[in-house]
Amino acid sequence: MGTLIDLPTPAGPTVDPPPPDPVDRAPQFLAGVAVVAPVALALALTPWWDRLAPAENALLLVVVIVAVATSGRRWAAALCALVAALSFDFLLTRPYLSFRIDRTSDLVTELLLLFVGLCVGDLAARGRRHRTTAEKGRDRMEALYTVTELGANGSPAGDVIRVAATELERLLVLRHCAFTPADTGLAARVDPDGGLHVGTMDWSPADLGLPHRGVDLPVRRAGSVVGHFVLDPTPGAPVDRQALLVAVAIADQVGAALPAPTRPV
Repeated sequence: MGTLIDLPTPAGPTVDPPPPDPVDRAPQFLAGVAVVAPVALALALTPWWDRLAPAENALLLVVVIVAVATSGRRWAAALCALVAALSFDFLLTRPYLSFRIDRTSDLVTELLLLFVGLCVGDLAARGRRHRTTAEKGRDRMEALYTVTELGANGSPAGDVIRVAATELERLLVLRHCAFTPADTGLAARVDPDGGLHVGTMDWSPADLGLPHRGVDLPVRRAGSVVGHFVLDPTPGAPVDRQALLVAVAIADQVGAALPAPTRPV
């Protein structure tokens, strides 16, 4: 059986390096909002020194902290809470325009403001992490379902391989993915349990990413290796074990779609 998808030689990948990623300025913008927003609100409240109680001013500052915390970044909410507490101390408690506090109740209010801000930031970060995990799980199941459905519908093996390669590229953040029936000779190989070895050495893709020289993902049918996907990774992109387990399942679906090898009579 010939090669179904062209395979680049392991010694020199033919894929051009990806263009540099654009600079993500969202953290800088968020940090600016976390610093400026509570200060601006505290300044806006200074004309009402004699009309609003410190506790009311603190509640308004909590609204700003909650708004920043909706970003799901714990550090941003903590920064906003710290700046809000300092702004409350300097601008909204007696003596005004001083970090000294005369009344114990104002000190308690400031400490509560800081504590509430930190708690809100932590809860928002946990929620963001859970959402991210759920989205990853859904995307992985969709990738596996797409390949499984093709095989179950009796699609040609070439179509199943092409779709599987595309899904593997997306799932494992690859630059390229190719299939070959021949042994690749690559030292890095994905195990059936989702582990990764380079020779006899364990490799941690969640920390190091996939080995940059390429990874062999065996394709099995009835326990026998009938082909290989060659994974050309994006350098430094982390890949967790759950993603590799889904990749193994996708490769198994490809193995089921391949014609059974002929046995000598």
